[in-house]
Amino acid sequence: MRIHGSCHCGNLAFDLRWEPDPEAIPARACTCSFCRKHAAVWTADPAGVLRVRVRDPARVTKYAFATETADFHVCTACGAVALATCTIDGRLFAVVNVNTFDDVDPSLLRHASVDFDGEAVESRLARRSQRWIGDVGIAVG
Repeated sequence: MRIHGSCHCGNLAFDLRWEPDPEAIPARACTCSFCRKHAAVWTADPAGVLRVRVRDPARVTKYAFATETADFHVCTACGAVALATCTIDGRLFAVVNVNTFDDVDPSLLRHASVDFDGEAVESRLARRSQRWIGDVGIAVG
């Protein structure tokens, strides 16, 4: 399955190849203040391939907070948060916000709340290296 998503204005766009076609897509609503205030709901296919296109990098801010182990990619033109990335041992991993998907049947989404408060940095990075998308490319222009 190919999933296309973007911020509202299209400055940040992505294509996620999820194979085989999922019977369900996990949609994790993190309880941290950033995700709650931005209505971000994350998903990843660890075997997936993610290609991100940034039309105008001057209109993208990377925001990191708390453990500063992830960058949230925020479009400054429309305010949407399309993805988050984390570099682990020189390799880029990512999750995408299901609220930025185009043309995905909402009945595929399996919503759940998750709480990572108190998780040690080492555990957090180990979880991400196993559960986040590990084949990530970002192109500008």
